[in-house]
Amino acid sequence: DEAVMRLSMDCKATVNIGDYSRGGKTRGDHRAADHDMGCEEKHTPFGVVNEDSGSLHLSFGSSAKTSDFIIDSLYAWWERQAPEECARVTHIQIKADNGPESNGRRTQFLKRMVEFADHIGKSIRLLYYPPYHSKYNPVERCWGILEKHWNGAKLTDTQTMLEWAKTMTWKGVHPVVELSRTVYEKGVTVAKNAMQAVESRLERNPLLPKWDILIRPACRV
Repeated sequence: DEAVMRLSMDCKATVNIGDYSRGGKTRGDHRAADHDMGCEEKHTPFGVVNEDSGSLHLSFGSSAKTSDFIIDSLYAWWERQAPEECARVTHIQIKADNGPESNGRRTQFLKRMVEFADHIGKSIRLLYYPPYHSKYNPVERCWGILEKHWNGAKLTDTQTMLEWAKTMTWKGVHPVVELSRTVYEKGVTVAKNAMQAVESRLERNPLLPKWDILIRPACRV
């Protein structure tokens, strides 16, 4: 019998660190900037939520939003949360939007996703939302809760941002929160000949080849 875990993943808009009022409102201190005056420190949140259990993993990256950041965040989720949840799972279904860093044609993302499937030994099915429909991705509701939770708080430093994220709740549970200081290079692509080997591992739905992709793990000896 196949046991399927349903995940939803996505990145959120970059969070500026500093004396900002976050929506024009602050808690207790009215001295705050109402717009970005050249923020020097920013973090990109990435979230993966288990649709069945409600467990949420948040990674905050201080570098660029790239395919490698997304996949490294999945590895972090796997190491911190997945072993207990995935013990009886054979397939993982991942819902994602069609963003440039993770879409069904992004070579570096697909290469790393094949490697991830081999690492965890599970089949992964990527399901993409069409343009302008990412709001239906379940993780978007988590972002809405986080934004409401820290609305009015001044995220003056990284630790404050992380503590606010840790104290939010999704379905009555606090998320696991990680900080990544890894520096990522933008625009990484896979050479055409190398991509042929990756493509051979992708089982694309003939009716929706860019929107429905199955990756089976390599057989282990």
